[in-house]
Amino acid sequence: MTNAAVFVSLVELCERLRAPAGCPWDREQTLESLRAYIIEEAYEVIDAISAGDQEQLAGELGDLLFQIVLVAQLARERGWFDIADVCEKIHAKMVRRHPHVFGGDEVDDAAQVVRNWETIKQRERTKVGALAGVPRSLPALLKARRMTEKAAALGLVWGEVAPPDGAVARALAQAPAVAHHALARRDKQEVATELGEALFFLADLARRLGIDPEAALQATNEEFARRFAAVEDGATEYGTSVRELDPSARAELWLTPSGGGSASGPAGGSPPRDR
Repeated sequence: MTNAAVFVSLVELCERLRAPAGCPWDREQTLESLRAYIIEEAYEVIDAISAGDQEQLAGELGDLLFQIVLVAQLARERGWFDIADVCEKIHAKMVRRHPHVFGGDEVDDAAQVVRNWETIKQRERTKVGALAGVPRSLPALLKARRMTEKAAALGLVWGEVAPPDGAVARALAQAPAVAHHALARRDKQEVATELGEALFFLADLARRLGIDPEAALQATNEEFARRFAAVEDGATEYGTSVRELDPSARAELWLTPSGGGSASGPAGGSPPRDR
């Protein structure tokens, strides 16, 4: 069977499972009930990639694809859209976001592709900030990475974190100095190991202090998003973009409390700097 024929057969399979004479379990599923399964299948794909198991990866990708087709089937039943609409939308989006492939633009490297991607995304959005595309339900650490990546792509790069104090400072002081030497040698694996140990140590420290590390980082993520939105709004008022905004003005906007929060808090301890 061709790729198209196999995909059509999967779509038809979902239709049959949801039909009156189909599967009771599939028929009782809702968009809300499928959320947990989608997350689980996505993590199983990640596990298969990490294991380097080709057969397992093919199977897990199939499980995830089934969830996608099933969600599209439920949406079709509600009269929202169908899987064809989904495919058309992502095809059109990829063409728009790759003008260096499907248009006349030229790029020097992958980093420029990322910057162009974020710029195009901003043009496509109306009344929505750059961080709006980061899912609120992402795990805190992944969410922090995605937000800082997006901000950096638009010219706002998080600077050196202000030295911590109290219990956190004493805990960090115990971290091995070997990480600094590894950074100098550009030994990424050694650095990754040291960072992993530091993150694990901080998670355990939070436990001993009675603090939920996930909730703590999510709170900092929210503060980062709030301050970045203030910089975006300020840039708009100045008639420019975050990337073109004067660094001193950018730092001033970042450190100016607005809508709650404190400039001395974890997200306000260090202003962004130019790359």
